[in-house]
Amino acid sequence: PPSTTYNLTVYDRPDASLLHARVRAATILIVTTIKISAATLAADVTPNLQLIAVMATGTDPVDLDACRARGIRVTNCPAANLDAVSEHAISLYFAARRRTVLLHAATRRVPSDWKEKKTLTGMLRFGDGQPPLSCGDEVLGVVGYGALGKRIAALGRALGMKVLIAARKPTPPTAASHDLGGVLPPPSTTSTAADDRVPFADVLRQSTVLVLSLPRNPQTLNLLSTPEFATMSPHAVLVNIARGGIVDEAAVMQALRDDQIAGYATDVFDKEPAEGPEDSPLLADDARELNITLSPHLAWFAQRTLLNLGRILKDTVAAWAEGRDLNVIV
Repeated sequence: PPSTTYNLTVYDRPDASLLHARVRAATILIVTTIKISAATLAADVTPNLQLIAVMATGTDPVDLDACRARGIRVTNCPAANLDAVSEHAISLYFAARRRTVLLHAATRRVPSDWKEKKTLTGMLRFGDGQPPLSCGDEVLGVVGYGALGKRIAALGRALGMKVLIAARKPTPPTAASHDLGGVLPPPSTTSTAADDRVPFADVLRQSTVLVLSLPRNPQTLNLLSTPEFATMSPHAVLVNIARGGIVDEAAVMQALRDDQIAGYATDVFDKEPAEGPEDSPLLADDARELNITLSPHLAWFAQRTLLNLGRILKDTVAAWAEGRDLNVIV
């Protein structure tokens, strides 16, 4: 606000080794992806810190418990990237369904299989020999029905898809049961009338397109792994525009090899930034022949997103400086 004086220091390239020195005097931190750990949030490292404004929709990099213990406010920019991410999800769906990456490589290959065989329709067929589905024949399962999930569901309906909204994944009956990699609290035995949700297992079985748009937390890690892929349609493509770690990367590769699913498209990785197979099996040489479409966590990037981030950030910091109510995470 005009009545507030401040000094703003900007670091275009975050350097974790210099982080503590850079943030020591800060009252407000504006961050995107650099990790703000409990060590950084110690009172002797950030003695003046009062507000962390995350210029993104998630708060993954920030240790929220450490902020809570010190009374440091944390805000984010919800819904800033809805248009870009939902549209990117649909683009990944089309790329996976139409096997765009594989066809691109085959078209450029010399000697040319296309010239020799006269047609490459075989590359588009499912393991059972059937040709690909069109939008009007797809069943879109949406896992995670916040603002982003709702937008993706609307786009799916506009394309003519039948849309199923997944209920939360139920908890295994005992601790000794097979570890499904983290589960959400059990759903109600009745569906939610407002969303008309479908049991998680039924969505897995019925969907020919499954889009993940839920947060990463201890309950959603490896939400989809070997047992889940075994129940899915061999015609299904999986799209992950949520967070890395929600899909077991090794398991999804095996599911593709075994024709348990038809394709995987993701904007996110368990380890980011990712470089080569040491960071992700999706980047190994033997993944090149599988129907895998990758993008480097840029689904959010668009002119509208940047405008929204700037507007929300400005409003958030102004509200904090003026003592007005904030839409805070902690």
